[in-house]
Amino acid sequence: MSGSNRPGGTTPAVAPSMLDLVRLSPRLLFPPGGRDLYRQIALLSDLGEGDEVLVVGSGNGVTLDYFVQEYGVHGSGVDFDEAMVAAATARAREKEVAERLQFQEGPFDRLPYRDGIFDVAVGELGLTAHADPKRAVEELVRVTRPGGTVVAVQLAWKAPVEESRRRVLSGYLGVRPLMLVEWKRIMREAGLERIHIEDWTDEQTAFRPRIVKPFPDFAELFSLPEKIGILRRAWGRWGWPGVKMALAREREVHELLTEERILGLHLLKGVNGGATVDVAGGDPAGEDPPHEPGEPLPETRGLPLFGTENPDG
Repeated sequence: MSGSNRPGGTTPAVAPSMLDLVRLSPRLLFPPGGRDLYRQIALLSDLGEGDEVLVVGSGNGVTLDYFVQEYGVHGSGVDFDEAMVAAATARAREKEVAERLQFQEGPFDRLPYRDGIFDVAVGELGLTAHADPKRAVEELVRVTRPGGTVVAVQLAWKAPVEESRRRVLSGYLGVRPLMLVEWKRIMREAGLERIHIEDWTDEQTAFRPRIVKPFPDFAELFSLPEKIGILRRAWGRWGWPGVKMALAREREVHELLTEERILGLHLLKGVNGGATVDVAGGDPAGEDPPHEPGEPLPETRGLPLFGTENPDG
């Protein structure tokens, strides 16, 4: 797997990030937030039969397969890892959904699609792993039709973090968190209107009845045999020095997630305004009006019902 010490960079990584390790798991896992978060994305986007849906950072294809199977959409996935693309394509063929589900390798800041062809575009957690966040969001908007929906599932700093520590922790995580205000600005400048945000780390929300860590914790997510298997695969790609560095990084990330709690997981959704960035008719920030947890949203027909179980049952 290619990578970088600094998300968005191009130099080879000397050690796997936590995202890299999680992606090496042979067990099919939903990203953080689980099946209930992706059902909420479908509801907010009003997904329906025949819609064209793009997932950027598609990884093992679990979330895109969910959209195809549950909502009858046509799915396209892009990932930077050729091995992930091959594995996701093979699973689509095995499940006999390859005519509605395609994957390809490509850069997140230069998506291999023409303008305005998707009804919904979703940027997964790894959207910022190898691309500048601003450019990646602009690409999501570019390939979405006017009036279509763009969704990003991303980490955000819950408190100001010194820039040098931001860089170090971003490298350890394998993604580039931003402050929530930075994400909102990027989305507005890219031409998105009616920006709507949900915090999926808030214990008070109806969506998350208990505190859930915003990023996979390698120490707790996998069993001991699974960890050994993942580290063996990591050794094959990064060698023993890389594995040792990854274990050291894991300890700091574990502290970050369990003690400091300075990261939050957010669902950010906007509507492609087309050629203009006019948000007339909404609030001055171009966002949906605030709502109480559990209160139905304007485009929502229900609440998440599913947990984070293995997608294959």
